[in-house]
Amino acid sequence: MAGALILPQVVHLLLRLALPIPGGHHVFRPRRTTATILAALATGGVLAGCGDEASAAPTLTVYSAQHESLVRTMVEGFTDETGIELEFRDANDAELANQIVQEGEASPADVFLTENSPSIDILDTEGLLAPLDAATLEQVGEQFRPSSGNWTGFAARSTVLVHNPDVLPEAELPASIMDLADPAWEGRIGIAAGGPDFQAIVSAVLALRGEDATRAWLEGLERNAEVYQSNTAVMVAADEGEIDAGIMYHYYWYRDQAENALKGDDARLHLFGNQDPGAFLSVSGAGVLASSDQPEEAQQLVAYLTSPEAQERLADSSALEYAVGTGVASAEVLPPLDTLQAPDVDPGALDQRRVTELMQEVGLL
Repeated sequence: MAGALILPQVVHLLLRLALPIPGGHHVFRPRRTTATILAALATGGVLAGCGDEASAAPTLTVYSAQHESLVRTMVEGFTDETGIELEFRDANDAELANQIVQEGEASPADVFLTENSPSIDILDTEGLLAPLDAATLEQVGEQFRPSSGNWTGFAARSTVLVHNPDVLPEAELPASIMDLADPAWEGRIGIAAGGPDFQAIVSAVLALRGEDATRAWLEGLERNAEVYQSNTAVMVAADEGEIDAGIMYHYYWYRDQAENALKGDDARLHLFGNQDPGAFLSVSGAGVLASSDQPEEAQQLVAYLTSPEAQERLADSSALEYAVGTGVASAEVLPPLDTLQAPDVDPGALDQRRVTELMQEVGLL
């Protein structure tokens, strides 16, 4: 545009109109000349680009390792309510956590959602998470969030033992998950050793029983267990009598039952209870990256995930994971959380890195 001022000239003129203050800084005063220049610039269209940018809806980048269908269900209505768009990058826990660590402060992620909590706690340990708003933390029970206050759980899953009663009667079930390391169980147990679910369970054993007991338990499982590629494969193997029992989370069986028990019609679940490591409740974590350039919007998303509305969507969904929002009941088909007798574990005290090392040392990874 002929005669229009380009941006450096604008800045130069405005700085010349500023009044100096001690220390070499400038402070703008409401001078008529300044107002006139700004009005002329706006009329000439020089600031039009800024107006377009300001009117654009903010977009949060969400790195998500939780099941895509569950997350999309829980955040339904968020954009309509807040005007904030969401862009997802979906992968597994370890992959996304490692990516964020490598990206550091340059990470484009605003929010990180995990399937299991150890991966998000790695970011907390690295100082990559921002403290969550107190009001958000108060929406979730203390047992579902770390003492640091830098992330929170937004869903939970219970550790269970899946078995076929015709193969392993109730009277012969182990009293503790730790018993599965005994030589009597050789060749009778199934685990998905490479998956984040099993590794989260191991992290609970480590937190509750210490390193020596955990190593001994893993050594026993390395001898006793058949290793499968997934929790579903473990359930099918137990259902068909290929193994006597398998370690997994509750919702695989409950989902299958809701889908006409196509994979686990003969399988049943054993809940250890008694604060046993085998009754561990794993939480899916949500946190705001300290490097986010949209921290207020990112905080809004985590607050939304833990709100009664989103928690009720979880409870009503086909995911059949546990809701953790204060005062929100989970799906009626699930045993109530307060009946599971889960052990008291700070979800921020689960050492994923040491678990990986121990599993590699004994040959399970």
